[in-house]
Amino acid sequence: MAYNIVTIVGSIRKQSFSLKIANALAKLAPASLNLDVTTLEGISFFNQDLEAAPPADWLAFREKLQKSSGVLFVTPEYNRSVPGVLKNAIDVASRPYGKSLFMGKPVGIISNSPGPLGGVSAAKHLQNILPGISGPILGQPETYLNGVGDAFDDNGELTKESLKTVLQQYLVAFAAFVEKQNG
Repeated sequence: MAYNIVTIVGSIRKQSFSLKIANALAKLAPASLNLDVTTLEGISFFNQDLEAAPPADWLAFREKLQKSSGVLFVTPEYNRSVPGVLKNAIDVASRPYGKSLFMGKPVGIISNSPGPLGGVSAAKHLQNILPGISGPILGQPETYLNGVGDAFDDNGELTKESLKTVLQQYLVAFAAFVEKQNG
């Protein structure tokens, strides 16, 4: 049985490294995981006034999460935090109060940057945002991918072997975590 994992891409840039990493993860995933790469363009801004009659884009995103067995965030770092589109998606999925669709689901976090720090501040902010609205967060291995600027070819295919190895190791740990949490 394959667990369906919503893989949320924290950037909406067409050539984002986060999207390329999420696509590489989907290709490298073991048979026990089906990574559904999910981009966030088209999710309207959260507004509590709309909770009584949520927009169709919220409902579609929420339904995808509801049917999942886990969530994997792949995000860049913007100004020492998560991108606004990612925070907005978290707000959409975690509301109304007490009805978070992340609750009880195992969560993974992979941050990335073409620079030397690998988006560590974004990952740490997710670790601050999610408790109370999500299930357990995979603690090890912590994965902050740095120097991703030269990891892909012109077609978006992963070519950097060291990064491929790190992603494969992460997927093995995440698959075991998901199975344990869903077992």
